[in-house]
Amino acid sequence: MTLPGNKTLKKLRRQSVKSVLDVVLLAELRKGTMSGYDAIGYIHNKFGVLLSSGTIYAHLYALEREGLITSENDAKKRVYKLTEKGEQMLGLAFKANIELLNMINQMLKP
Repeated sequence: MTLPGNKTLKKLRRQSVKSVLDVVLLAELRKGTMSGYDAIGYIHNKFGVLLSSGTIYAHLYALEREGLITSENDAKKRVYKLTEKGEQMLGLAFKANIELLNMINQMLKP
């Protein structure tokens, strides 16, 4: 049995994760290299959201085009690594975190 709002909450969680996916990927890459498959597993385990490989790779390619990450082939898979520019962008995102939380709180006030 599913609760009435459960489907809505899942949809909201999925939309929220997708809207900040670039920051999530950069933050996880701060810890070390990862493949697209690793990213899918991480997001599923951490947030309970299963994103398609197309979604993940589109974001990884965009981050690479912007110079925020680099990639290389490692055995049978492509692995991604955070660049200095990506590290700086992540720092800006962390600083903006408090502002974003305050904005969300203001929007949700009755």
